[in-house]
Amino acid sequence: MRKEYDFSKGERGKFYRPGVELNIPVHLEPDVAKVVRKRARKTGASMGAVVNEWLREDIRSGNAERRLKVP
Repeated sequence: MRKEYDFSKGERGKFYRPGVELNIPVHLEPDVAKVVRKRARKTGASMGAVVNEWLREDIRSGNAERRLKVP
């Protein structure tokens, strides 16, 4: 890494796009990924679709408010 960088020709906000939403990757632990992958193959859906549907069901059931047990 350099000690100093020259930003004199930089353009502020060149890549800024208001209102754009980011797609944030979610990393599944191997045991969870295995179950999701199996369900996706069985239903012909993508892994993302399976996870999103399970999360929607959890949100609708009101379980989303419960505390998660973080190891």
